[in-house]
Amino acid sequence: RTADRFPIEREVRYKVLSKRSNEEAGLGKTINMSSSGVLFTSEHFLIPGKRVEVAISWPAQLNNKTALKLVARGRVVRCDNGKAALEIQQYEFRTQGTSSLQ
Repeated sequence: RTADRFPIEREVRYKVLSKRSNEEAGLGKTINMSSSGVLFTSEHFLIPGKRVEVAISWPAQLNNKTALKLVARGRVVRCDNGKAALEIQQYEFRTQGTSSLQ
């Protein structure tokens, strides 16, 4: 592993990015995070190699008043025992009200 992992437990919403209309989506909690990946609990078995988008409630606020979330996209690298590991390929911070995941 090239990046340090930090034990952060935050609520996460995830969805599998696919061309099918019945996308898998669910809720979970982050277990740990780094600049290159996130390990989180998942309600579904997420197939390694699939592209997934996660939205994570962020503990810091913008200007001490606006709630933020981290929205990241990447590939599932492993999934077992109700946990999925995502390799982050792109990410952005958004204010809590603006996401396709809500």
